[in-house]
Amino acid sequence: MRSRTGLLPRLIRRQMRRWKVLLRWRRISLADVPILFANSFPKSGTHLLTQILQGFPAIGPAVDSGLPAVVTFEGNTGRERSAAEILIALERLLPGDIAYGHLHAAPEVAGFLCRDHVAAYFILRDPRDVVVSHVHYVTEMEPDHIHHAYYTAGLTDFDQRLRTSILGLPGEEIPFPDITQRFAPYLGWLEQTRVLSLRFEDLITEQDQALNRVLDHAVQRGFPLPQDRSAAIRTLAESINPGRSPTYRSGKIGGWKEKFSPENKALFKDVAGDLLIRLGYEPDHNW
Repeated sequence: MRSRTGLLPRLIRRQMRRWKVLLRWRRISLADVPILFANSFPKSGTHLLTQILQGFPAIGPAVDSGLPAVVTFEGNTGRERSAAEILIALERLLPGDIAYGHLHAAPEVAGFLCRDHVAAYFILRDPRDVVVSHVHYVTEMEPDHIHHAYYTAGLTDFDQRLRTSILGLPGEEIPFPDITQRFAPYLGWLEQTRVLSLRFEDLITEQDQALNRVLDHAVQRGFPLPQDRSAAIRTLAESINPGRSPTYRSGKIGGWKEKFSPENKALFKDVAGDLLIRLGYEPDHNW
């Protein structure tokens, strides 16, 4: 867990940014501005959505909080954080803050992200692309990840790693279930009318329409828009810069088709075929 000492400099820098925002937009307070929160299933476009939200300070009174991601599981230990710990991190957010995380749709968490003056977003991605991205992330990008040593030393090739990302590691002391079970605690976000669900794919292929939905949601939740709407959309689009993402690799849509063997496809259909249908990525198991 991050120490209070490590958090303090971030809180100080956030306060300095808040003063600058007040000066820029000639306000005495941000009390009426909603928190903008990007939530996702890991490896589903978190940084893409976060970059879009980080464009909001250029179009109105919002502040990049600079605070750590609010997560259900700690990446380096795999420990599941309690609802109380998560709420402490969420309550640290101030009006107008921009933040992000990977949070299950637990009642306590939903209660916070669905309350007034919070504009929460949930981004999802084709789970087949998610497991491919997960392999690259754990193996190549995050040496502190709890499964990095196993993926690099215990598994000898991409196919083995992909199977593990699909099937999980049942029976381990730190739970790592299959992809369907990992996604299940996030499904509740799709039922929350106060949370805007977005597809990673739409932000790539139908960007203008998706950005309009992002802006509409913020405005509906109380974000004041002091400038022309079309100019605001252009600004949000310009805030997207994949090169600034520390975990960006390719951002491809349908890249799984180049990585899945026929055996991988059969395995995924068995483990998560119904999940694809539930999320609208396939109409049936015939893909």
